[in-house]
Amino acid sequence: MVRIGIIGSAGRMGQALAEAIPAAGHELSGGVDKGGDVAGLADASDALVDFSGPAALKDNLHAAIGAGIPILIGTTGLSAEHHTVIDNSARAIPVLQTGNTSLGVTLLAHLVRVAAARLGPDWDIEVLEMHHRMKVDAPSGTALLLGEAAAQARGIDLDTNSESGRDGHTGQRAEGAIGFAALRGGTVAGEHSVIFAGEQERITLSHSAENRMIFANGAIRGAEWLIGKAPGRYTMEDVLGL
Repeated sequence: MVRIGIIGSAGRMGQALAEAIPAAGHELSGGVDKGGDVAGLADASDALVDFSGPAALKDNLHAAIGAGIPILIGTTGLSAEHHTVIDNSARAIPVLQTGNTSLGVTLLAHLVRVAAARLGPDWDIEVLEMHHRMKVDAPSGTALLLGEAAAQARGIDLDTNSESGRDGHTGQRAEGAIGFAALRGGTVAGEHSVIFAGEQERITLSHSAENRMIFANGAIRGAEWLIGKAPGRYTMEDVLGL
């Protein structure tokens, strides 16, 4: 049994984690939200799971470092500056940052990387995602994770080789670009497809999240795995040994 603390406990993922942690045989050491005592939570925990917001990231990492415990970051909408802060923090503690904690999505990203590496650049890549109406960032963290997997496999920079929000007379699709399309509505937990479109044929790799508990269970598995690891920056693929 390990003690897991939740940052962002009032949110959808926080509530799912509060249910999943004891179900997995672990102890919920507590939860905090905006303005809460993150340092106190860290001192009472063996690992932290953060599904709060980008603005709180620096303080959350500082609390984990102060307590000398690992932290799993599932917060999306992070900037390049946030990633620099994560890199610096990972010199002191184990940090796992991911756009999606689902084990299925983790395997999907691996398959996307394999497909992108094996298929030539003349195969166009499009990432399509749909989420509930309350989601505030687009493309989703998972969509970006999948796009990054494809970009890394092709040896290109995603930021300078992506297209999204197409509207009007945009001209032809840029050669080698990775496209993104985001749909929002209802209570959809998460739908992601990566389309490889070649000459006269298409390959589609997809994942459907039917319940938010899959993300909570994956986050718990990631937090368990982090305990006892050396300082460093880890991914869900490391958890699955991919």
